Amino acid sequence: MYQALYRKWRPRKFEDVVGQEHITNTLLRQVQTGRLSHAYLFVGTRGTGKTTCAKILAKAVNCEHPVNGDPCNACPSCLGIDSGSILDVEELDAASNNGVDNIRELRDEAIYTPASVKKRVYIVDEVHMLSNSAFNALLKILEEPPEHLIFILATTEIHKVPATILSRCQRFSFRRIPSDKIAQRLLYVAGQEQLPLTQDGASLLARLADGALRDALSLLDQCAAAPVIDAASILDTIGLAGSADTLRLLSAISSGDAAGALKLLDGLHSAGKDMAAAIDELMTLTRDILVTKVAGDGADRLYSGTFDEATLRSWSGKLSRARLLAALDVMSQAMRDMGKSANRRLIAEMCVIRLCDERLSESLSALVSRVSRLEDRMEKGVFPSPMPAQEADEPFEDEPYVDEFRETDMETDGDFPVFDDPGKDYPPLAQEETVSPAQTVQPSPAASDRKASPPPEDVWSAVLEACRNDMDIGTYAFLSDSAQCAAVVEGNSIAIHAKNPFAMHMIDSPDVLRQVREAAGKVLGRQVLVRATDTQAPSAPSGSDAGSAKLDSLSKYGVTFE
Repeated sequence: MYQALYRKWRPRKFEDVVGQEHITNTLLRQVQTGRLSHAYLFVGTRGTGKTTCAKILAKAVNCEHPVNGDPCNACPSCLGIDSGSILDVEELDAASNNGVDNIRELRDEAIYTPASVKKRVYIVDEVHMLSNSAFNALLKILEEPPEHLIFILATTEIHKVPATILSRCQRFSFRRIPSDKIAQRLLYVAGQEQLPLTQDGASLLARLADGALRDALSLLDQCAAAPVIDAASILDTIGLAGSADTLRLLSAISSGDAAGALKLLDGLHSAGKDMAAAIDELMTLTRDILVTKVAGDGADRLYSGTFDEATLRSWSGKLSRARLLAALDVMSQAMRDMGKSANRRLIAEMCVIRLCDERLSESLSALVSRVSRLEDRMEKGVFPSPMPAQEADEPFEDEPYVDEFRETDMETDGDFPVFDDPGKDYPPLAQEETVSPAQTVQPSPAASDRKASPPPEDVWSAVLEACRNDMDIGTYAFLSDSAQCAAVVEGNSIAIHAKNPFAMHMIDSPDVLRQVREAAGKVLGRQVLVRATDTQAPSAPSGSDAGSAKLDSLSKYGVTFE
């Protein structure tokens, strides 16, 4: 009968355990000198050798012919422990034997001397799964055990083990096994099993195992049927995206090419790649680039090992820290959502679209990234340039005109526009006048051919009427209710003042502001800047005072006017 590789090649001596020399050397000396503890606690992640070392220690303390502290693996005691025929050495699974009655039975048996070996050994795996009453039942015998008794407890979640248990055990912490040592072990096992494993395939399996040798051997077992076990065949067998595909996906995202990124993602999906694995690999690449920017010369020791250092350093100069952190936040949320959704492809596509355009993400880190980029451009004195007439957006119906700016190039931040195109020379802004309720909205000099605007109170009523059919009824009710919010029309801008936090929450969203902006553009026949604020609506100042205040707010950002 075929036996899995991780079982067939489980170490039988301390020297065969990979990557845990700080533990195996200590246990070896204790067996040699006879200075054994009555209780051990082995702590570490999966596949790092906790149960293996527990079985080797159980054989070593009972071996009839030990070899420098190691079991001989040939005497009746060693063979009986390996086969499970010696009942004095018992391995328990605390996940399925976690009740107080199970521990009471163990405690009652433990007082009897062993029948066929020198020491009675209990190996309790996943001990953190025991109930509180079971832990209490274990306390007394752990504190004052019989001379012939040894407990070896193993756990992956040390924080769930009570301090009263921890204080009665010798604790050994198992480390994640380095990738190079896992790769060496895989090549040795593949050579013994006559498997065509290549060096790059062994390195890839070692990285995928994440420090767990058992996982690496299981993956090797899964890929054993391939004619050649190299990186490409491993990726195809396991269903992962390759590093080249991940780099192409990152390139499309960094350039804002959402269509190209979706096509790449669709190609991975059609090839049978797992969407969660594709996003996870993109997270790993983004993390390594961020580490390169932050750690500098010492970054090579922190890499995941999936991508070469030259590639990571070339990408570190293209993306800012804020952009990388924002991307990691978006991908982390997508990974959490995938665990709760049956449609992983949809979640992955939404994630990629948000990564391509940071304005679509509502996370704080995305906002910080955008503000950081704008601050850098303002410090460099980058201002917008006029847009050629042939690139202008389509004019509003029944009223042709030429936009001063494109919507994609201009956002609002407080009382001043923010321009987001580093390669342009933007013209000075036209001075605006604040409109009081008794005044009418005067057309700007650049748009003198347009029809005169109605009074501001009629403008807001017309905007609300234009929003009625397309807007959510609850949001429309808040915008229409003067007790909830008030709108102030100032030239080419509309400020919506929310009078309470809940109203601010209802209206301050990209979709609501976009609908109001489009409706105002249809009403006024020009592009209008719309923003939401939780400040009180100011009293209407005179036109000259408002223009001066606007100029003062813009002059501190380096914007000059002729």
